[in-house]
Amino acid sequence: MSERLSVFKTYKLFVGGKFPRSESGRVYEVTDSKGNWLANAPLSSRKDGRDAVVAARKAFSAWSGATAYNRGQILYRVAEMLEGRRDQFVAEVADAEGLSKAKAAAQVDAAIDRWIWYAGWTDKIAQIAGGTNPVAGPFFNVSSPEPTGVVAVVAPQDSSFLGLVSVIAPVIAAGNTVVVVASEKAPLPALSLGEVLATSDVPGGVVNILSGRAAEIMPSLAAHQDVNAIDLAGAGAELATELEAAAADNLKRVLRPQAVDWAATPGTKRLMAFLETKTVWHPTGSLGAGGSSY
Repeated sequence: MSERLSVFKTYKLFVGGKFPRSESGRVYEVTDSKGNWLANAPLSSRKDGRDAVVAARKAFSAWSGATAYNRGQILYRVAEMLEGRRDQFVAEVADAEGLSKAKAAAQVDAAIDRWIWYAGWTDKIAQIAGGTNPVAGPFFNVSSPEPTGVVAVVAPQDSSFLGLVSVIAPVIAAGNTVVVVASEKAPLPALSLGEVLATSDVPGGVVNILSGRAAEIMPSLAAHQDVNAIDLAGAGAELATELEAAAADNLKRVLRPQAVDWAATPGTKRLMAFLETKTVWHPTGSLGAGGSSY
């Protein structure tokens, strides 16, 4: 009996809920920590970035308008699907980061737990980021958080999966949509995450994943007039400075790069980073002849 030929996986981008190749047709070799070939990943172009922004903007209205409880259910479903494909991600993270199987498994487990952690926050953000303001006058003054819009993210370069989840999950938990440029040297776990998202009730366009060179893709995203914020988590100092300058043109929110222990409890900083505060003033009035008021 002849031996079967190996079936090599074809990695593709994840844009608008679909799996296109780069419009440029380019790919680049991805290797493990020892230099052994793993796969060819799409080398995204600026056009791919623009397409991803269009998809993210199209998805924003429905995603931001969904109930916080519903968004939490969907994020939890992502964690369920990741749990079912745990072995695949353990192997990909081990190859990507040169980790032992045990250490890679710890990274994957932490990433799954992080999805669940953020799923639990979706309907609690308003309690810590909004409230009734004490004002002197015949009116109520109420502040509530709302999502910023489309967020472009440079994923961490050295944490191919846990770091990736840690920058995507808070953005979408808060009701935003995201375009993320995966780690250039280790994009495979990110591209596989797209396959999970596609089967996890996440609407197409809420998360868009590009692979390639952040230095090529991100400048046009930072300058894009339909991108509302950028997270520079995985950008080097020089690139971060360039992107921050480009983002100033339409007053984008910018989360600057900083040293982060991705394994530590994340807190609410990233949840709060891409929220706007809406304040409503409502006059009080009399209720009936008795003169009682509210």
